[in-house]
Amino acid sequence: MTPDHPLITVVVALVVLAGMVLLSVRPPGALGAGPAGGVAHGIADAVEQRIPATGEPDGLTVVDAAELKGLDEAELEYEGVSASVVYPVLPNAEPLSDFLRERLGAEVAAFDAANPGAASYEAEWNVTAAADGLVGVRMTSVETDSEGARECHATYWYDIVGGRTRGSQSLLAGQKELAALNTLVRDRVGDAAETGAVLPVASLYDSVGFNPDGDLVVEFDAGQVAAVDAGPVTAVVERADAEPLLSEFGLRALRAATTGVEGFAITAAPEEIPEAGEEAVPGIISPVDASVDCASTEVKCVALTYDDGPGGRTPELLDMLAEHDAKATFFVTGLPVMENPRTVRRAYAEGHEIANHTLSHPDLAGLGADGVRSNLNTVQALVYRETGYTMDLMRPPYGSTNGNVASVTGDMGLAQILWSIDTNDWKDRDASVVAGRAISGASDGAIILMHDIHDTTIDASREIIRELDARGYTMVTVSQLLGEVEPGESYVAGVPDAPPSDGPSDVADPDSTEERTHRSEERE
Repeated sequence: MTPDHPLITVVVALVVLAGMVLLSVRPPGALGAGPAGGVAHGIADAVEQRIPATGEPDGLTVVDAAELKGLDEAELEYEGVSASVVYPVLPNAEPLSDFLRERLGAEVAAFDAANPGAASYEAEWNVTAAADGLVGVRMTSVETDSEGARECHATYWYDIVGGRTRGSQSLLAGQKELAALNTLVRDRVGDAAETGAVLPVASLYDSVGFNPDGDLVVEFDAGQVAAVDAGPVTAVVERADAEPLLSEFGLRALRAATTGVEGFAITAAPEEIPEAGEEAVPGIISPVDASVDCASTEVKCVALTYDDGPGGRTPELLDMLAEHDAKATFFVTGLPVMENPRTVRRAYAEGHEIANHTLSHPDLAGLGADGVRSNLNTVQALVYRETGYTMDLMRPPYGSTNGNVASVTGDMGLAQILWSIDTNDWKDRDASVVAGRAISGASDGAIILMHDIHDTTIDASREIIRELDARGYTMVTVSQLLGEVEPGESYVAGVPDAPPSDGPSDVADPDSTEERTHRSEERE
């Protein structure tokens, strides 16, 4: 039968076909997150009712808080530096609230501990995504200390169904992908960042999201990759370049961030709140290389360790280590870390181990528990803020430890690392003498003590690294050498040391009294 109105029939058919094509190319998150993640629209009106994501091309998308049903906010309670911190609270999203309260408290505490001149910490929030079963929360903070104020950002991503909140680093598929992104970011920031400041470590990639077009946006805090007075630095990586580097979680975040939000609600709490797991996070670099087995009789491992730095020539030492694919452990001290923070970041990014050597290099055995904790806590905070890494090794200055030190370090999750070979490089400033002691004393499982603040030690290290490599030694981190260690316990080589006595230890350094006197004079 011939239609009475063939033209109308053709037009209707084309409209229906066009609608089917549009639906087929829509991103999965565009129809809403369903019962657990928001208000789901029917297929018939999805195209008409979808609204575009909002935001600036060089910033993260912004969700209107008025579109989040039942939204409230809470204020963080903190005893210490003056703090005014608020964060969002959404119905049926208790795991998100718990995470933000704990994480923001830790960030304020780290700022407080790392800055003797800390004056105030203020933070507020906005939502950058609420769709596809995800909520993205962006925190903006202003830290004020004796040097002035600086603006910082961090963005967290909550999985509504899974009940887990992840940092921005988890948007990347792995460390390899983060390193590739880091190369793209370096190109995008150009001269806005200082040479060598942009590295693939967690602390730099804690605020990552997307603009309305789906381009990836990385926000660096003021002072992280450029001078503080330059303010925050932003890098935008085009969607086509960034998308292949994203994890499955990151692809979901991309869809959520580029979807407009209207009447969003979380209608049900997660059925089971997951326990914190050992999920690998890009930017958190392990000091252990899985391809090296120091327990094997066919592998000779030795740990080069450097105290009191970083020093002015530590970058030169890092170059030497890289030439021989060697790793070392740096027991860093507070004031040098403050003076050379980016050297710490570089050492960490290149796979070396960073460990705690106290703030002011005191004889810990002569301090009370509060003094020991304070000296260690400041350096923990400094390194965490610079790298995103939480150290689990420390070295007591002069090798001086006792039961009190063991108790505090045990509580803080820090194992005590002493040494089996003392080069006495602090006393004998002769590169050939220092190199001879290290090389002649080296044996499988040895921990060699040096100090990267001395020019003669840097000069000696070139010969030490070259000769140990030629003799078939694999130079590894302390954690690689020892394997799993027990917080509070003391280690001098490949096996645990005897428990510390109530007095200063004399196992590691028979000249500790002389060294203490010398170091005190040297620091003055």
